Amino acid sequence: MPRYKIIIEYIGTNFFGSQWQPEKRTIQDELIKAISTLTKIKTKVILSGRTDKGVHAQGQVAHFDCEPQIEDMEKFLYQMNSILPDDMSVKNIEMTEPRFHAQKSAKWKWYQYKIVSRNRRSCFDERCFYTRQTLDVERINKMLNFLIGEHDFSAFKSSQTTNPAKICNMYKSECTKSGDEYIFDFVADRFLYNMIRSIIGTVLMIEKDSLSPSKMNEILKSKDRTKAGQTAEPDGLVLKEVSYTQEIKLEAQ
Repeated sequence: MPRYKIIIEYIGTNFFGSQWQPEKRTIQDELIKAISTLTKIKTKVILSGRTDKGVHAQGQVAHFDCEPQIEDMEKFLYQMNSILPDDMSVKNIEMTEPRFHAQKSAKWKWYQYKIVSRNRRSCFDERCFYTRQTLDVERINKMLNFLIGEHDFSAFKSSQTTNPAKICNMYKSECTKSGDEYIFDFVADRFLYNMIRSIIGTVLMIEKDSLSPSKMNEILKSKDRTKAGQTAEPDGLVLKEVSYTQEIKLEAQ
């Protein structure tokens, strides 16, 4: 049966996350409804992974099987976007190999978290975390550098998850500053539940208390969630890309 890969973008504010939940509005549920409407059969849709309630995406990936083969994919894409709600859309659709799996075939994921730091908030500060706290990008990058490599990230893993996974290989962890915006980029082979938001909360905690940047390494090695900062709000978090090749090449989106 032909298999199709789609790339999805969404504003997660009004969704209860990406994965299907009974009686909840989710990305997966909206995709299933749209694709099933077009194919005239109940169609299973597999996402590359979950994003939490309120988290956004510009490069979420999913796959589904469909028979007979879709003849006009541009038309199918247009029809899907006509059915989907205004806060989500499909950017691309292509036929892929039968063995392709949106979740299991992924090599790495790129998440970005945006913080705006200024004395007064603006109504145009959309999809970012606002704070009046003063931040030092040089100190922040010293903290984030401790996260590079393969580690047990239990200190930044939500206690609410039952998933036993705790080891991640972090390829990139850095912060850049542009005006009053702080952009955090994280690239890893996998991410644990609430991991990035916990790391951001820990960065803010270390900055607020003027602790040494090495405090991040101390918390990482402790494997103790209670020693890390609070889980930051989801507003600033975006799934930028899911890649299925080993080469890490980030492109502005």
